Amino acid sequence: MIKPLEGQIALVAGATRGGGRGIATQLGAAGATVYVTGRTTAPGNSPMARPETIEETAELVTAAGGRGIAVPVDHLESDQVRDLVARIETENDGRLDVLVNNVWGGDPLTVWGKPLWEQSLETGLRLQRLAVDTHVITSWHALPLLVARGRGLVIEITDGLADSEYRGSFFYDLVKSSVIRIAQAQAAELRPHGVTALALTPGFLRSEFMLDHFGVTERTWRDAIAKDPFFALSESPAYVGRAAAALAADPDVARWAGQSLASWQLAKIYGFTDVDGSRPDFAAYYAETQQPENKGVTVDPAGYR
Repeated sequence: MIKPLEGQIALVAGATRGGGRGIATQLGAAGATVYVTGRTTAPGNSPMARPETIEETAELVTAAGGRGIAVPVDHLESDQVRDLVARIETENDGRLDVLVNNVWGGDPLTVWGKPLWEQSLETGLRLQRLAVDTHVITSWHALPLLVARGRGLVIEITDGLADSEYRGSFFYDLVKSSVIRIAQAQAAELRPHGVTALALTPGFLRSEFMLDHFGVTERTWRDAIAKDPFFALSESPAYVGRAAAALAADPDVARWAGQSLASWQLAKIYGFTDVDGSRPDFAAYYAETQQPENKGVTVDPAGYR
């Protein structure tokens, strides 16, 4: 099996579950050594109160063909991130090829259906800290390794593209838009040093949280379509993971610097599929059925996979 990332070192910040786990695993499948971080470990849980752990993610990376290394890190704690980067530098002769900023932790803090002034300011600002400040702190510590080598890739994981409509909740929208701007700003500063930064979004992600929300498993996920027709266009975490791996293996990845990209776009360009062999295109389905001029149009979601 060809492993285009063999010998490369990646850090996936926020890899306990969901898209982060999918990205780490697919980077491993491409041959990379992947440092996976998060707050939920085998010895102890985090405020997320979820069962998934970074040790499990590391095992998945190794099983996929790479080498997974689990490191407990709270990315709001600058000293912990500093020590993580110092470890990567020491263990790999200063090498870091790919940084994926995926820290989120905002599911229990996001409020839907209420305007800004009816939400808790404390909770909203905490969401900003968890989902924006963590990215800045991690990049501040890790970017010097990429700059020193004059090459590398930074992927900022978000929800939606730069031209996305309002995402339905003030603080959520602010976070996801900010992450895209972080990618754009990093791209401008890193370009002269040979390093590429960009933003990447999945579509309707079938994360562990979302599967539990609908009361289904990855094997039975189609049973949830009756509850939410849009779920027919959902994608597994491997889909955005394969997008990240394709970007990391692209010798011409600099062409994407500063852009916000989507799993469904990159699948068509790089030729990868989701785990079921399909290419779900949530954006096309949404545009052709939910825009005002298309209200009432009925199409088969299967035609967009």
